[in-house]
Amino acid sequence: MPTAISLYTGVGGLDFGFEAAGFETRAAVELDKVCCAALAENRPGWPVLPGDIHGFTSAQILSAAGLEPGEADVLIGGPPCQPFSKAGFWASGETKRLDDPRSSTLEQYLRVLRDTRPRAFLLENVPGMVFSSKSEGMKLLLDGIKAINRSAGTAYRPSVAKLNAAHFGVPQMRERVFLVGARDGTPFHFPEPTHADMAEDDLLASGLEPLRTAWDAIGDLPQELDDPALSMRGKWAALLPTIPEGENYLWHTNRGGGASIFGWRTRFWSFLLKLAKNRPAWTIQAQPGPAVGPFHWRSRHLSPQELCRIQTFPDGLRFSAGQRDVQRMLGNAVPSLLAEVLAREIRMQLLDEAEGLPPAPTLLPPRREGMPPPEALAPLPKQYQRLIGEHEDHPGTGLGPGARRRDQAA
Repeated sequence: MPTAISLYTGVGGLDFGFEAAGFETRAAVELDKVCCAALAENRPGWPVLPGDIHGFTSAQILSAAGLEPGEADVLIGGPPCQPFSKAGFWASGETKRLDDPRSSTLEQYLRVLRDTRPRAFLLENVPGMVFSSKSEGMKLLLDGIKAINRSAGTAYRPSVAKLNAAHFGVPQMRERVFLVGARDGTPFHFPEPTHADMAEDDLLASGLEPLRTAWDAIGDLPQELDDPALSMRGKWAALLPTIPEGENYLWHTNRGGGASIFGWRTRFWSFLLKLAKNRPAWTIQAQPGPAVGPFHWRSRHLSPQELCRIQTFPDGLRFSAGQRDVQRMLGNAVPSLLAEVLAREIRMQLLDEAEGLPPAPTLLPPRREGMPPPEALAPLPKQYQRLIGEHEDHPGTGLGPGARRRDQAA
């Protein structure tokens, strides 16, 4: 089996995809104790190094993998993305990026790449990594890879792409940036999308499949779950059943179809966001607030099994952690089907080891029939009726209350 060294493994989203493509995780480095416990519970054969990557030498990682420099087939990992994330921009209006101490994880990935010299590498990160005005992280990576080539005699030539997981069969709209390179300089060509949001005739003409939907992912699972941890709580809990499938708080604005309770675009997009059966899920959040979705169309939180399905993890995983920790682990992960698609391409293009690969990705959810109609809406509860009135729209990027407070403080 081709071998993989995994950094910033988390709960194993990338690894499960590479595993489905025939790779063996020979060493995994992960700081989070809850993630390490989940890895031990679900993949006890993976040698996990629990702790901060800064505390492990590259020699220790290779020793755990039972490999020498140059022997690993692939190095994979997604360094923590908070310094470059869209959520960070929303919360503070700006992020420190390379001044944020968490961005040193990029340098650690480069350090292990330099010392282990695998035949290929894959690095995953958030779309903010390639924002044209905020690309310091990408420049650090590309300059670092050039320095590795000079010092180690390698010829890594990274290919970079921003991919939407839904375009490859994942039942979730989730964008991520990937860097892939081969030690011998063989160019890597990212795969073309296999799924699209088109009319049926256009799909037939293009040879693409329709996007996989939330119903495809979880429609066979129980709709009603007797688990208090999944019940929505807080000020807006009783408002969620009044919002249609596929809508969010904007339903209750002067431009929506409900009551005028909020100003247009005065909340973050995922506030009171509900899944629609006939569309892919929106991005699963790692640390949502009490009113941040996406929520199930039955107006509750998603169960661990449902989250795994939407993230295209293999079935049968177990989690001894609480709901909050499970949401955090799964929300931080790469959809495993997208990882499998890229791992298959790495095997075929860069490792020349396509023998034994199944003809198609194995983690692709099936098309599911029998989709019921949208859920009926509940009437607006009395406690929200007093909020109906005229509400100002958000004035625009950089002009809202938070931006004004920052300007005044400066």
